[in-house]
Amino acid sequence: MGVHKQRVAIIGSGNWGSAIAKIAGYNCARHTELFETRVNMYVYEEMVDGRKLTDIINTEHVNTKYLPHARLPENVVAVPSAEEAACDATLLVFVLPHQFILNVCKSLRNAIAPDAHAISMIKGVEVAEHEISIYADVIQDALGIPCAALSGANIANEVASGLFSETTVGYRPHQRRLAEYYVRLFDTPQFRVGMIEDVAGVSLCGALKNIVAVGAGFVDGLGWGGNAKAAIMRIGLMEMRRFSLEFFDNVKPETFTETSAGVADLITTCYGGRNRKCAEAFVKTRKPFNVLEAELLNGQKLQGTETAKDVYEFLEARGKVDEYPLFKTIYEISFKGLDPEKLTENL
Repeated sequence: MGVHKQRVAIIGSGNWGSAIAKIAGYNCARHTELFETRVNMYVYEEMVDGRKLTDIINTEHVNTKYLPHARLPENVVAVPSAEEAACDATLLVFVLPHQFILNVCKSLRNAIAPDAHAISMIKGVEVAEHEISIYADVIQDALGIPCAALSGANIANEVASGLFSETTVGYRPHQRRLAEYYVRLFDTPQFRVGMIEDVAGVSLCGALKNIVAVGAGFVDGLGWGGNAKAAIMRIGLMEMRRFSLEFFDNVKPETFTETSAGVADLITTCYGGRNRKCAEAFVKTRKPFNVLEAELLNGQKLQGTETAKDVYEFLEARGKVDEYPLFKTIYEISFKGLDPEKLTENL
């Protein structure tokens, strides 16, 4: 594992970012042979009840806006600048909305340590000029450092409350030793971390399951019951797997069925989480998703609809839209005015 202690920085501080910071802070304090004790957490500064959010976190050790019911360890320090938070960091944990990644990475290029490495917990894909990338690759290319991925059946509030969960680290060939750092940083008796040599598969499970969760929310809004939702989940898992194997190299089929990143995360996301919640409300209220995001998510970002749009644009550019009928239909309901009642018409 090497002799130099890792200096950890959490880049992001929303619901999931704060939950993972709680675990990282706990493990840095108990594995002092591996990690520096202090964990910087980049917090986008905002005012909450007349006070700076960073001040609240650093004095009360609670992120009162995004994770108000969980106490953060005192060695987790909120910092309002990404560059300052990442200064000399050797292990960066990226857990912020995907639309901010490129700008944040640009600001970090000269801040991190020369031997730095990273892990991405970002649920989404980057589509540019009809090419598609996972965010572990975007970060790796932008910063010139190795980047792994973490994803699993991890509802943030449950993880922060200490309820049992599993997750999966996807690592790259010849980087198992780096992956072992991530396991030690995150593994606890209540939060068990597995590993698989499949960065793309783990990342794509985390991104694509959010599209399927939107479909599950449509089912709930329509009142179609458990059988219909199970069908959407089964078809969704098949499209997730087919898409990943068709368009990405070295994806392992077992990632979808044998890890927490795959079917386990799909199940929990289709029964809970923001994408299902907003999609159900979309059917019942017919309000646009951007309105529902503002009304229901307390500043968090809705990921499933944006990923559906990105995937649709990518498939359209390749003439492959009709080969993924569930992804296509979820996009058309979300953005093109298709009646949600037609969700299963072409499946």
